[in-house]
Amino acid sequence: MAIDRDRIAAAVREILVAIGEDPSRDGLRETPVRVADAMAELYAGVGADATAGLRDSASTADVVSHDPVIVRDLSFRSMCEHHLLPFHGVAHIAYEPTDTVVGLGRLARVLDTISSRPQVQERIGIEICDALTAGVGASGALVVLDARHDCVSARGAKQTEASAVTVTATGSFAVEPTRSALLTLIGRGDG
Repeated sequence: MAIDRDRIAAAVREILVAIGEDPSRDGLRETPVRVADAMAELYAGVGADATAGLRDSASTADVVSHDPVIVRDLSFRSMCEHHLLPFHGVAHIAYEPTDTVVGLGRLARVLDTISSRPQVQERIGIEICDALTAGVGASGALVVLDARHDCVSARGAKQTEASAVTVTATGSFAVEPTRSALLTLIGRGDG
């Protein structure tokens, strides 16, 4: 989907006027265009297929272990769909390959595509699990997200140190004791 930068810039000018600012003053003159460019980057995942990168790099190995593949500490950022304020943190992604494996860097790309949309943290985990199932036929997926939300720290409750942790598990990773074992591996850092 193409981002309409001109329309965003016009809307930002209106916001500046609505808060009592002069969008033609030196410090703000280029702000509408800068915000439009930033929005194009922040929302680049809108309409994008998160599984495309998985399918492009997936390979069928002669011998595929059905042991979990875990990538920890992937940085991410997104925009809260309720307030259009940023949230950011780390993601830990695990999947169980069936007959297909994927380049580990592709997991970071899936995360970036999905988080580059107006989002809620819980949906990011669900969409990543769905992408792994659809993109590589994973028989199980687990996503742990730990993020700080500006809508909690900069306004309202103003809890600057609070973070939200969400866990999404599907397929074979949703059952105990597998789920608990994966969470332990992610949390302790030994593998």
